[in-house]
Amino acid sequence: MKVVIHVGFFLAVFHVTDQLGNKLTDESLILYIQQAICASRRVPNQTGPTIKRQVRPSHVSSSSSSDHTALEITGIDRPGLLSEISAVLAQLECHVTAAVAWTHSGRAAVIIYVEEGRGGGPIVDSGRLAHVQEQLENVVEAHHGTGERRSVRLTDPKLGRTHTERRLHQLLYADLDYTRCQGCNDADCAKIHVTIEPCEEKGYSIVNLRSADRPKLLFDTVCALTDMEYVVFHAAVSSLGTLADQEYFIRQKDGCTLEKESERHKLSQCLIAAIERGMVQGLRLDVCTMNRMGLLSDVTRAFRENGLSISRAEVGRHGEMAIGSFYVTEASSGGSYVSPETVEQVRKELGESIVVVDKLPCWNGEVKPTAASKPSTRRHDGSAGGEKPRFSLGTLFWAHLGWLSSNFGSSIRS
Repeated sequence: MKVVIHVGFFLAVFHVTDQLGNKLTDESLILYIQQAICASRRVPNQTGPTIKRQVRPSHVSSSSSSDHTALEITGIDRPGLLSEISAVLAQLECHVTAAVAWTHSGRAAVIIYVEEGRGGGPIVDSGRLAHVQEQLENVVEAHHGTGERRSVRLTDPKLGRTHTERRLHQLLYADLDYTRCQGCNDADCAKIHVTIEPCEEKGYSIVNLRSADRPKLLFDTVCALTDMEYVVFHAAVSSLGTLADQEYFIRQKDGCTLEKESERHKLSQCLIAAIERGMVQGLRLDVCTMNRMGLLSDVTRAFRENGLSISRAEVGRHGEMAIGSFYVTEASSGGSYVSPETVEQVRKELGESIVVVDKLPCWNGEVKPTAASKPSTRRHDGSAGGEKPRFSLGTLFWAHLGWLSSNFGSSIRS
């Protein structure tokens, strides 16, 4: 499908397919895309079908932006961190209604929506808010040394809003997770390549990126450029097989180009970090069960007690149900393998609500073969080199639910 966006002097053209690489034919999905791109596309007397819901991200309850208290936490990543945080919230009778956690380069960023377990709604008592923040700070500080970066904030989502995943990018960027990122000079490898060159005759800096192709790659890259206050004047993005090429003509917000090597180096690191954050590592486990107080604590405790670390998590509500996805690794195997026995033990403890979706962990676009598999050329999204991505029924269900559900979605405080 061809998508054209024209606002004033801004023109963008996108050629999109569904997750299987096929032409879009679902009229309701096409209309959803139109509404998501521009709410003003519909006029009052327009006829035809409409999507009777707000267009929002899919992993947080639609009421979260006004009825709940938002928590933002950053710090050192360690096994059991999310379990400890959710256990404290359960003890304090704070009901977790949605949570998203990212890890990258030894750092972790967590956004959690909570409501008062006694009666629902946001936490409004200032003394109780201070107590919750103090207890969470104790958890985060437990494994931090003197002077090491960490942050716990309770925010009022009504004061401002930012797309959840963009906010996670901002939190990790502020936490300096990009400082250890490095590109690659070998054009034949599958790692991330970034070059930044001057275009003196036009007054731009030209940024070229090559990496493994995946969903939301463009979103992650543009988030990094925007949050670093670079303005994109021209761009070209294409994908061929398993690789994606991106080219941006940029200037700084004040109109200057990147003249200093330190500026180019930092931008390169930040773009690599933004791309790496979306390359999830581990075995994906999907959870669907009745929602209740302390559920996140119980699920993450089962992971922790069976030696599993969470590299990424997204949890939310759908009516009376709680659904989410967890990417887990096994610490004893160095993060490259999760044994079937461990998964079965977790299933026994949590019930049959656990579904295994992807058994092939990877990182930075390179596959790490497990003990039960031969080396493969498949990417992080499960596709073979040079082939279209292949998805399980579980993956298709979760992708479909993401745009179909009217009860999911939110934006959070910027």
